Amino acid sequence: MNIYPKTFERNNAEWIEDLTLKLSSNGFEYDFNYEDDFRIIFIKNCNLVLNLISINTSFTSQKLVNLQQKFYNNNLSLVHLWEDVFCNKPNQVIERIKSLAGKNARIHGRKTKVSKITKPEAESFLNENHLQGAVSSRYKFGLFFNDELVAVATFSALRKMNHSENYKSIELIRFAVKAGFSVSGGLSKLIVHVRENIKPNDVMSYADRDWSAGASYLKLGFEQVSFTEPQIFEIDENFKRTLVKTSDSTLSKKVFNTGSIKFILKF
Repeated sequence: MNIYPKTFERNNAEWIEDLTLKLSSNGFEYDFNYEDDFRIIFIKNCNLVLNLISINTSFTSQKLVNLQQKFYNNNLSLVHLWEDVFCNKPNQVIERIKSLAGKNARIHGRKTKVSKITKPEAESFLNENHLQGAVSSRYKFGLFFNDELVAVATFSALRKMNHSENYKSIELIRFAVKAGFSVSGGLSKLIVHVRENIKPNDVMSYADRDWSAGASYLKLGFEQVSFTEPQIFEIDENFKRTLVKTSDSTLSKKVFNTGSIKFILKF
């Protein structure tokens, strides 16, 4: 449920107040600072930093990329947290922050079982536990721990690639873990299952640069191959994003992201 329906007119500080209250109630300690006009929250006892961005920002995507790289060079992970993203899915945002900060209960992947799941099961799980929700996919797999669904990964159909004969690639479209948990080796176990049962020559995926520099992919052996351009979204009065293919300045309310990083894992 949106916490700010029909409230473009509200004070811009309200969403930040709600965010900091949620952080405190979930046991986070933090420092709030301004740096070059950015509103920055430094999460204590971890290497996580939040850059809070209003829907009325005048920043450019390149300035946000530069800021993220600056913190990354100092071994700090910076998340660009947009006002509309928090207002749309405040609970999922907090759970993602908890995961990045290492505050979740941990499940060992070796204690889980991989099984196919249905489209309704995948959609329900992803809409509840993934910031971007569910999208169309060909293959849907779940990780079960004591018969409870604790993680979901969805993949595309196999795609023939032109660079060599009979070479096929598959895309990891979504991966999410149940709120409050982390599964050590969970994504790796799901990818091994796909490699052995669907037999692609590689797995390709994208990391959202607003939230990640792709460290988790690199740890799994993925290779960073390219960057995608930032995208522009129009947002409605309930903070729902709709992708637009224009930089038209007449859009009443628009936001953007910093693009994505493309990764490939070859077998």
